[in-house]
Amino acid sequence: MAECTVNGVQLHYDERGNGDPILCVHGAGSSTQLWAAAVEELANLGRVIAYDRRGCSRSERPEPYERTSVSEHADDAAALLDALDAAPAVIIGRSFGGTVALDMAIRHPDSVRAIAVLEGDAPRELAPATAEWIDAVGGRLREVAERDGVDAVGEVLIDEIFGAGVWSQLPDAMRSVLTENGPALLAELGGEWWLDADADALAGLRQPVLLVGARDSRPELRQPTDALAAALPRARMVVVEGGHLIDPAAPEVLGFVRELLAV
Repeated sequence: MAECTVNGVQLHYDERGNGDPILCVHGAGSSTQLWAAAVEELANLGRVIAYDRRGCSRSERPEPYERTSVSEHADDAAALLDALDAAPAVIIGRSFGGTVALDMAIRHPDSVRAIAVLEGDAPRELAPATAEWIDAVGGRLREVAERDGVDAVGEVLIDEIFGAGVWSQLPDAMRSVLTENGPALLAELGGEWWLDADADALAGLRQPVLLVGARDSRPELRQPTDALAAALPRARMVVVEGGHLIDPAAPEVLGFVRELLAV
């Protein structure tokens, strides 16, 4: 267990392995506590840095913490890499974390060697159905928080993504993390959760990009990956089995990292 203060917040991070750096960026209201198995796999390929984003789990939650943005988290991640002398790194981001990885590649290119985006989001205008759906989900989360308390919003989010009844089937650790991080979910989905970039910025990316979609994800979660694939002509896109919680150590991701690092 280690901690590092960047941009005024204390971030918790863990390191595994040696060699070229690999940064893990988790999704909305989540934690790299849920990436433990993937981190062990990735540590066979390089120096893995897995951290909890600001407001989540073991990292500091600013007070008040009512709104945040993808760019704020990208700035945190780039500063963490600098502080740990780990730039440039391969960035693996899931969901909201994938959007953070894209923003890092655009605004902090010297920090990023390559990115694997596991169903991240696109600019609003490239995936309008997704933008409308996520805005609506964020509104429902705020309504639930006001009515039932902030601890209830994690279950509502899971129901929206995977369908009613899935919450009770999740591992206890995942339910605990999402319950604890209710305030972070509200700040993330109530703030600027989308990629604030235009087509020229996307087309100008020079780092290798792997886009990963999930075959069973609802259409609103698949649309951004398809849109990004059209906007990033040099990106590689793959579709894996399962739903939105794509394994960061899926064979397709491990193959991408292994090829980059020649291990």
